[in-house]
Amino acid sequence: MSEKIKKILKEIVSTLLIVFVLSLVVNYFRAPKLDSNTLPSIEARLINGSEWSSKDTQKPLVVHFWATWCKVCKLEASNIDALAKEANVITIAVNSGTNQEIKAFMDERKLSYKVINDESGALSRAFKIEAFPTTFIFNSKGELSFTETGYTTTAGLKARLVLVK
Repeated sequence: MSEKIKKILKEIVSTLLIVFVLSLVVNYFRAPKLDSNTLPSIEARLINGSEWSSKDTQKPLVVHFWATWCKVCKLEASNIDALAKEANVITIAVNSGTNQEIKAFMDERKLSYKVINDESGALSRAFKIEAFPTTFIFNSKGELSFTETGYTTTAGLKARLVLVK
């Protein structure tokens, strides 16, 4: 391998490492500061009409706050959908319209994850959400293990779930 290629690869790796560290720092400061590190009791009706309760959770739970008007949420939606096919995921659509409007959004993108419509923003206020998307991962005991603000990959979420079991 030529010296020029080695130098370019070194620059790429260095830049990626700096971006990764900066994203961790930004995420730390943007993450909501919850009053408790325990999963709160949530009882809600999903947009499909079924009931959902956080009390029924016996394994790690991903709680994902998003909005139909959020550009990053739209980019990340397929990642959340892929994760929801394999893991315990509940999503909360904040200030995103009626159940029918959210269903139309989901249908248009062929998404099938569970959604609570937080039409008034009450749940997002309870979780102190300031930026979208925001994702929490609670372990099987209901203790907060991880918080992510902004875009995240399916692989990143899966890796975090493996660590919290």
